Amino acid sequence: MGKELEYKLNIVDEQALAVILTDPRITALRQGDWQERHMKTTYYDAPDRRFSARLWTFRHRMEGDKSVVCVKTPTEDFHTRGEYQVEASGVNLDSVEALLLVGAPRELVYLYGAGDVAPICGAEFTRKSCMLRFDDGSRAELAGDHGILHGETEKVGFNELELELFDGNPDKMLEFVDYLKAQYSLQEQPMSKFSRAQRLK
Repeated sequence: MGKELEYKLNIVDEQALAVILTDPRITALRQGDWQERHMKTTYYDAPDRRFSARLWTFRHRMEGDKSVVCVKTPTEDFHTRGEYQVEASGVNLDSVEALLLVGAPRELVYLYGAGDVAPICGAEFTRKSCMLRFDDGSRAELAGDHGILHGETEKVGFNELELELFDGNPDKMLEFVDYLKAQYSLQEQPMSKFSRAQRLK
């Protein structure tokens, strides 16, 4: 738990994503087998949107059969976030207390308040992921996501590639991000899934 360093690259469609995931450099760097999971994410906030106002993200995600509650907090660099997560049945006082135990800021108690938080938007997607190991020993998780973002009534499809530093120095991962952008004419996606879903009605 702690700081997350992540880059998102926008992909035009599912077919383009499939091609990129077979890139020879990815194959050469990959450790272990590909993992594929269905992900269903629900984002929460209070009626006064006090989480969003502070640029916090509070979510519950089903990762296959695994139930995870996560809170993310802002930093000065939009590529990094404070990230704290626990396995929990859902968003409730128990999961808030568990998040505090793994280092989430105490402000979470105030933001959760009397428990008036409720779902405001979400995402449902398939993730194909693997671990990459670079020649300096650093590692990053590579994930290709394909699915939908939704508000209360609106839905929009998305395809994207995520690279998140797992351990070690970020330099090699950043070089690889630059390679992918140049090789496939990709643009960085500056907005999180939550930020995009939040804009939907």
